[in-house]
Amino acid sequence: MASTKDQGVAAKTHPPEAPTADARKTRLAFLVISAGFFLAQLDTLIVNVALPTINQKFDGSSISGLSWTLNGYAIVLAALMVPAGRWADRFGRKNVFLIGIGVFTLASLLCGVATNTAFLVAARVLQAVGAAALVPTSLGLLLAAYPGEGRAKAVSLWAAIGGSAPAFGSLIGGVLLQIDWRWLFLINLPVGIFAVLAGLKALPTEPKSANGSIPDMLGAVLLMVTISSITLALVKAPEWSGARIGGLLAFATVVLAYFVFRCSRHKNPLVSLPLLKVPAFAMANVSALLYSISFAAVVFSFMQWCQDVWGWSGTKTGLALLPGLAIVPIAARLAAPIVARIGAAASVAVGCGALTVGVSWWLLTAKVEPQYVQVLLPGVVLFGAGSALAITALMQAATAGLAPTEFATGSAIVNMVRQLGMALGVSLFIALLGTSSTPDAERTAFQHGWLLTAAAGGVAALVSLGLGLWLRRATAKTAAKAASAAA
Repeated sequence: MASTKDQGVAAKTHPPEAPTADARKTRLAFLVISAGFFLAQLDTLIVNVALPTINQKFDGSSISGLSWTLNGYAIVLAALMVPAGRWADRFGRKNVFLIGIGVFTLASLLCGVATNTAFLVAARVLQAVGAAALVPTSLGLLLAAYPGEGRAKAVSLWAAIGGSAPAFGSLIGGVLLQIDWRWLFLINLPVGIFAVLAGLKALPTEPKSANGSIPDMLGAVLLMVTISSITLALVKAPEWSGARIGGLLAFATVVLAYFVFRCSRHKNPLVSLPLLKVPAFAMANVSALLYSISFAAVVFSFMQWCQDVWGWSGTKTGLALLPGLAIVPIAARLAAPIVARIGAAASVAVGCGALTVGVSWWLLTAKVEPQYVQVLLPGVVLFGAGSALAITALMQAATAGLAPTEFATGSAIVNMVRQLGMALGVSLFIALLGTSSTPDAERTAFQHGWLLTAAAGGVAALVSLGLGLWLRRATAKTAAKAASAAA
C-alpha cells in the first residue's frame, strides 16, 4: 500500500482531471442564462441615473415624460411574462430565450441611437418585449441544465443575480454616464451577441409541448392599458386638472373590471383568480407589490435627490450607491440560514423593515446641504441588506401555500406583480415631487415621497408577518390532522 506521503506526491504530480465537456457546457449554459436574466432585470431601473442628463439632451422633454422609459418597460414586461412562459412551453424554452435576447439586443441598439423621448420610449417598450421572453424561460432552462446535484446552488445564485440587478443598474449606469448616456444601452450589445452565439451551442434543448395553450392576449392588453392609465394619471397629476385625472382613473377602473371579468371566464386567463383565493398567495402578492413600490421609489428618489438637490454628477451618484450594493452578496449569502431559522415570510418582513428604517432615516435627516456619510450612507446600507433578504425569500414565501403543480404559474404572477409595483413606485414619487422651484420646496416634496415610501415598506413588513402567522397556523393544523389520523 502506498504511504500517505507517496499519495501526496502523486496528487501533486497528477492533478485532478479537467472538467468534462459536459461540465464545461453546463457552466457555459449557466453563464448565458444568467447573462440574459441579468440584462432583463438590470434595465428595469438603469435609466434612473441618466434621466436628468437625457432631459438636457432632448429638446422639449421632461422628467415626467422620460419616466415612461422606466414605466413603459416595467408595464410591458409585467403583462407579457405569463404569455411568454406559455409560448416557451409550446415552441421550446431555448427558442423563445434566444429570440428574446435577440429582440432585447436590437432594441438596446435602437435605444442607443434615439433622438427624442418618443423614440426612446418606443425602443424601451420593444426592449421589454424581449425581456419578457427572457425572465420566465431562464429558470426553466436552468433547471434543465442542472437536473441533479448542484441545482439548488445554481438556482440560488441565479436568484441573487436577478434580484440584485435592478440596484446594480444605477451603479453601472452612473459609471457609463461618464462616457455618454447612450452607453447605458449600447453596453448590452456585446453581451447579447455573446449570449445568442453561445446559447445556440450550450443551452439545453427540451421537447416542445403540443398541448401548450396561449393565455388570453386581450387580457394582457387590458392589463397594460389599466396600469398605463393609472401611471399616466399619477405622473400628470401636478399638471392636469382634477376632472381630467378623475376621468382617466375612472377609465382605468372600467378596464380593470373587464380584465377581472375575462380572467374569471376565459379558459386560459392571464391571471388565475383561484390562486388569489389562497390566503398565503394573496398576502404574498400584496407584500410583493408594496415592497416593489418602495424599492423602486428608493432607487429613483436617491438618483434624483443626489443630482437635482445636491447637484452631483450621475457618476458620483452611482458610486454613492456602491456601499449598499456591496452588502447585497453578503446578505444574499446569509439569507439561506436566516430563512431556515425564522421562515421565508418573517425574512421578507425583516428585509422590508430594514428598507423602511433606511428611508425613514433619510426623511428625518436629509438637508439641502450634502451630507453623505451622516445622512444617505446609513439608508443605503440598510436598503442593500434589506432588499437582498426580502427578494431572496419573497418567492419562497409566495409559493409556500401552493401545490407543486401551481409553482410555475404562481411565480409568474408574483414576478408580474413586482414589475407593476416598480412602475407604480416611480409614478407615485414623481406625482409627489410635482414642480418644486426652490431647494426647500424640493426637500419638502422629497420628504412627502419618502414618507409614502416608508409607509409602503412598513405595510409590506406587517403583511409578511401576517403571512408568517398564517403559515404557522396552517402547518400546525396539518400536523394535528396527521396526528389524529395516525391515532
